[in-house]
Amino acid sequence: QVQLVESGGGLVHPGGSLRLSCAASGNIFSIYAMGWYRQAPGKQRELVATITHTGNTNYADSVKGRFTISRDNAKNTVSLQMNSLKPEDTAVYYCNADRVVTYRGDYDYWGQGTQVTVSS
Repeated sequence: QVQLVESGGGLVHPGGSLRLSCAASGNIFSIYAMGWYRQAPGKQRELVATITHTGNTNYADSVKGRFTISRDNAKNTVSLQMNSLKPEDTAVYYCNADRVVTYRGDYDYWGQGTQVTVSS
């Protein structure tokens, strides 16, 4: 059984910073890509940033230049450094692991979500 555990959410003032972390555990052989998505109240879940096992990254236009995604393949962890946060970044942030290869096959997994609130 693969689990994703997130940490690092919270309340921050506009212009502040937060760092989200996510660790995947279980009998994992490899993970193709890991990333972060977010969902604000009344809105659909949207991509924030992803990173492949080779380090290729993809960012939503709204976070480019402010957020940085990084990954440790050996530890199956992914982090999101969020700087210059804005109120519109307020959402529940979900960690995603895409094409997780285990002895049972390859599947996608989601974390339970962590709340990020940007408010003065």
